[in-house]
Amino acid sequence: MKHSLLFLSWLFALTTAAQQFQQEFGAARKPFLEVMAVPDHPDSHYSLGEPASLRITVREGGCPLHHAALRYKVGKEMFLPALWDTLTIINGEAIIPMGTLHEPGFLACQWEMDIDGKRQHDLVKVGYTPQQISSFTTMPSDFRAFWRRALAAARRYPLSPLYTDIPDATDEHTVTQLVRLRVGEKKWMYGYLSYPRKQGSYPVVLVPPGAGSKKIFPSDYYPKQGMIYLKIEIHDLNQLLDDAAYQQARERCEGYMHHGLADRASYYYKDVYVGCARAVDFLCSLPQWDGKNVIVTGGSQGGALTIITAALNERVTLCAPFYPALSDLLGFLHGRAGGWPKFFSPHYAGGKADVTEGETTLPYYDVVNFARVLSVPTFMSWGYSDDTCSPTSVWAVWNVIKAPKESDITPTSGHWRFPSSQTRCLEWMKKHLR
Repeated sequence: MKHSLLFLSWLFALTTAAQQFQQEFGAARKPFLEVMAVPDHPDSHYSLGEPASLRITVREGGCPLHHAALRYKVGKEMFLPALWDTLTIINGEAIIPMGTLHEPGFLACQWEMDIDGKRQHDLVKVGYTPQQISSFTTMPSDFRAFWRRALAAARRYPLSPLYTDIPDATDEHTVTQLVRLRVGEKKWMYGYLSYPRKQGSYPVVLVPPGAGSKKIFPSDYYPKQGMIYLKIEIHDLNQLLDDAAYQQARERCEGYMHHGLADRASYYYKDVYVGCARAVDFLCSLPQWDGKNVIVTGGSQGGALTIITAALNERVTLCAPFYPALSDLLGFLHGRAGGWPKFFSPHYAGGKADVTEGETTLPYYDVVNFARVLSVPTFMSWGYSDDTCSPTSVWAVWNVIKAPKESDITPTSGHWRFPSSQTRCLEWMKKHLR
């Protein structure tokens, strides 16, 4: 209790001091140090053989910085050299020559500088005719049959949902429950189900998770939009375990993206992909579903599972992935950036170990092949400064989608999205509701 009172006293004093400072001296309306890195083409797109450059501007309190050392590396994305080159900031500016590409893809520039004892850094990428990027992944002749059989096998088992009320996430407008679903013979998933309390019929939204085995959390974002929302995890980890027990349980998931990779029938993601499709079956069994609209959306691994689920489950009507992972997975085998988890890469942990066992399995799991059979309207958003899900791999997916599609490209974003992108996605969903 004593420590709590001391902490609260310290917090109050800090807040009071900040308020007094603002009253006495005024609040800053912009940062004192301003650094910008801008390609010489505003859209970050170049023609093959055209040289690209990156302009770095640095201002302190509005005044140009002089004689700061700027270190940088330039090369094909995810194949940057080990050594740094150096330029000097003169009159607040420096121009980094990025070179060019003679085949479709992305150049990357990683830069850094030390200013007033703090490291400033960023990663900037530019695209060379990305509309012409083609995937190195081919579609197996039995791809569709393989997944039809897998989904049919999973549908032989009842979903048998088990519900737990979540009072802390339930109010007068929204009801939230944790549900456990049986999504295959030996596969279960947990998910937070949230829906409007008001009686009526609503679209359903499935949100698969990003990579890892971290806890997920409920949200009222979609219920406030008049939608039923299910956020799932993929490892059968009880989300109500205390932190210590959860940490112990999730140890079995370590490196899951490599488990069973040698055999397409036993690869870890097989039950995950089918399980996401079964989660859609569950949503469509709810009495509150409007019987018409089924949306899937997510980012990174969740973006990959969004496309996969939309391709596997015939009930899905809208597909909205953000920077999908698991895309163009054979890219590194051909000297080009592939998607997360960067199989076959000489630069990332575990990449080399996969070469002998994954090359025949991964085409069955590559998002590119699911995108090839996608048939529902699709909204996709991604950025170019992403070093987790390379823009090369995302473009490889985008370029094979034949369904009606709309893109939201924000070149300066990395492995995250701007709020405006989420807003645009929601507006697109509402526009396309049946």
